[in-house]
Amino acid sequence: MTAASSYLRPSPSQQRRHQKYRSVNDIINNKNTSVDDDDDYNDVVCDECGSGDDEVLLLCDKCDKGFHLTCHRPVVVRVPIGPWFCRSCSDHRPPSIKSFSQSKIFDFFKIKKCCTASSLKRISPQDSRRRRKRIVHHKKRRKLLPYAPSEETAQRLKQMRSLASALTSLNMEYSDHLTYSFDMAPRSANLSVFEKGGMQVLSKEDTETLEYCRTMLKRGECPPLLVIFDSCEGYTVEADGPIKDLTLITEYIGDVDYIKNREHDDCDSMMTLLLASNPSKSLVICPDKRGNIARFINGINNFTPEAKKKQNLKCVRYSVHGECRVLLVATRDIAKGERLYYDYNGYEHEYPTHHFV
Repeated sequence: MTAASSYLRPSPSQQRRHQKYRSVNDIINNKNTSVDDDDDYNDVVCDECGSGDDEVLLLCDKCDKGFHLTCHRPVVVRVPIGPWFCRSCSDHRPPSIKSFSQSKIFDFFKIKKCCTASSLKRISPQDSRRRRKRIVHHKKRRKLLPYAPSEETAQRLKQMRSLASALTSLNMEYSDHLTYSFDMAPRSANLSVFEKGGMQVLSKEDTETLEYCRTMLKRGECPPLLVIFDSCEGYTVEADGPIKDLTLITEYIGDVDYIKNREHDDCDSMMTLLLASNPSKSLVICPDKRGNIARFINGINNFTPEAKKKQNLKCVRYSVHGECRVLLVATRDIAKGERLYYDYNGYEHEYPTHHFV
């Protein structure tokens, strides 16, 4: 990837020092950034707007065309680390929804085989109604509500198919739990007692709600959400049915790693899991190989009042059975067809959201 405003190109030593969460402005104004005098790029203009002004231009590593961050579709949030390819040259082009059969959906989402015959028919309606009555009874002293799956089988299949297609297009696997690999952070590192200043504990009732939602997922009762592709935002998520305030939407899922190992990583969806007193022990969730629908929920632009009004979710870190977990919760009633957004800068205030729509 070559960036041009005066065609910025960091030296190798500067690339090693590059911090994952620096803003675009920091990168542009870095005094140590060298200037590339290559005459081949002196006349580069944006392929979309035709301008070659002082704004940063990204040069595709395959076709050498230039693009402003905000002109490219989808919008590029920040200067990428490493090679970058424009939409025409990228392998991740907007795909058509793949025709996943019901059996393939069962396999993809690891729906329990023992429930195959009735997993998409709301298992045990009487038990479900009793559960809902108990939830309503305790509503005044509960913080979280379980999501309400769509009643129609075909509608739930459509929702799962949209997620399966999006994950597949990014060469990702579906997972409903945090993953610990031998070459990343071990599970023993994810302890909430390491959190600097302490971490709020999820109540017993809310923990039951979390487990109830996980049980629904295992039997094919997914949240009423659709993953769609927007030409400007890229993948995004919209409600496929009404969602009540304080509903538990999903847990943020992916591989758990030390943040120190990801300083030069170009995955744009990393989520803070643990902010330890010792920074070398801090953890992030990396949904680049495994993940769920949280991977596709977009953030708001923190710099415009109108964009902030779109926020309808909040990201909250909890201690659950002594381990750190990240939950996405509705902050107000959400109507069918409304897109889901939350604030990416809930903790560090370092993610560059200047170019978010």
